[in-house]
Amino acid sequence: MKNIKQTFKSKMVLLLALATMLLPNACQKDLLDPLPQNLLGEAASFATPDRFEKVLNGVYSRLKNGAFYGSRIIVYGDIRAEEFLNETTNGVTGFGVWNNNVTESSINDVTNLWIEAYRTINMANIFIEGADANRAILGDDALVNRYIAEARFIRALSYHSLLRYYARPYADGNGSQLGVPLRLRAETGPANNDLARSTVAEVYNQILDDLNKAEADLAANNGSAANNVIRAHKNTAIALKVRVLLGMQRYADAITEANKLVPATAPFVAPSGVAHALQADVKSVYASPYTTLESIFSMPFTPNDLPGVQNGLGSYYNPGPRGIGDYSLNPAGIIGDMDHFPATDARRQFIFVNPGNNKPYMNKYPTGPQHTDYAPVLRYAEVLLNLAEAEARVNGLNPRSVALLNAVRGRSDATVVFDLADFATADELIDAIMIERRIELLGEGFRAFDVQRLLQPIPGKVNVAATLPSVSAYIWPIPTAELAANKACVQNP
Repeated sequence: MKNIKQTFKSKMVLLLALATMLLPNACQKDLLDPLPQNLLGEAASFATPDRFEKVLNGVYSRLKNGAFYGSRIIVYGDIRAEEFLNETTNGVTGFGVWNNNVTESSINDVTNLWIEAYRTINMANIFIEGADANRAILGDDALVNRYIAEARFIRALSYHSLLRYYARPYADGNGSQLGVPLRLRAETGPANNDLARSTVAEVYNQILDDLNKAEADLAANNGSAANNVIRAHKNTAIALKVRVLLGMQRYADAITEANKLVPATAPFVAPSGVAHALQADVKSVYASPYTTLESIFSMPFTPNDLPGVQNGLGSYYNPGPRGIGDYSLNPAGIIGDMDHFPATDARRQFIFVNPGNNKPYMNKYPTGPQHTDYAPVLRYAEVLLNLAEAEARVNGLNPRSVALLNAVRGRSDATVVFDLADFATADELIDAIMIERRIELLGEGFRAFDVQRLLQPIPGKVNVAATLPSVSAYIWPIPTAELAANKACVQNP
C-alpha cells in the first residue's frame, strides 16, 4: 500500500499522483474481475473487447474502496450528526468527523476521501476517453455507449459525494458558492495540476448532464439480480438524479424523475426496467445475497474481496468480536423516540444491546470479523421517501405523499397508518417524512446530507455542540495536499 507521507511530497496534484494507475491496489481482488495490473496503459487496456469490460470493472472497484463507498463516506454521513456515539476516540476511524473538528491536514478522512473520489473520477475519465477512442475494437457502438454511460454514472456519484462534504449546500446562494475542481479529462501526468474550483451550480450541472446521458444509454436491465445491483442501469441513474435534485431543492424536477420509478398509486413497483419494489421483510435487504429488488445500487464484497482493515461497515457498528465497535447508537437519538419509533416497528431488530457494556448498537451489517455485507448506495425506499418529501414541498398536504410514507412505514410497522387528516399542515407532513428518513435510512449515510441540504444546523450530541450553517466547520476544508499541488485551488473560508 502507498505511504501517504510520500504522496504528500509529490509535485503532482494529489489525484494525479494516485490516479495514474488504471486499477486498484494489488492487495485487493475485486469481485467484478478488474483488468490485471500488468495490463496498464490505454493501448493495452482497450486492445480486445474483453478488456473494455475489465477496465470498466476496475472503475467500479475503485469506487468501492474502503475510504470511499466501501464504507467510510457512508459512515461519515451519519456520525457527523446525532444518531451515533463514539466509543473509541480513534482518529483513524472518524473521531474527528464525529467531533466536527477535522482540519485540512486530517489524513484519514478529509484527505483520503478527496483522494479516492478523484482517483475514481480520473479512472472514469480514462475509461470514457479510451473507450470512445477505441470503438472500432469493440465493433458495437451501442455497447460502447452503455459502458461509457456506466462510467458517467460513477463520475456523477463521485462529484455529488465531493459536493456533500467539501462545498456549501446548493441552497446557500442557489449554487453560487465555490464547489470543487471539475476535472473531465483523463490525466496521466502533472500538466493540468492547476485548476480552479467551479461553482456548486456548475458541478451540479455536470452531474445532471452525466446522469441524463447515462440514463439514455444504460441498459434497462443488466440481465441478472446481481448485475442489477452492482452495476448501473437506467433506473440507477434516475434514482441518483432524484437524490441530486432533492439536494438542489428542485422539488418539481425531483417529482418528474421519481415518477419514472414510482407509479401514481400503490402498489409501488417501478413500471419499467428493473421492477424495483420494497421487500416484505426489511431484514432481507441486508442479508445474503443482498440482491433484492429494493436494492438499486450497492457495493459488493466477498471473503476474497473485503473493504479493508477498519473499513467495513460492520467494523464501525459492531462491537467485538465481529467489529471494533467505534460507534454505538445514541439513546437520545431516533432510537429513543418511542412515539415515532415504537417497539412494534420491525426495524428495531437492527438494534441490539451489547452485553459487554450494556450499550445499544446497530445490527444492519452483522457480518464480521470479515465484513462481507454489501454497502447500500441507492434503495427504492429512499426513492419513495424522496418523492414523498418533494410532493409535500410542491403540493402541500396531498394523499400521494401520505401513501408513500405509509408504504415505507407500514412495511415495518402495520400498526401505524397515517391519514391525510392526521396532519394539520404540510410542514407537519414533511416533519413526519423527515423522521421516517431517520428511521429507515439509519446507518446509510443520509443524516448530515438531510440537514445540510436544508441549511439546518448539524445536530449536536453529548459534549459536542450543534454545528451552525454559519461556521466554517459546517463543511470540510479542502485538503492541504491539494492546495499545495493545485495553485489555482483556494481554501474554504
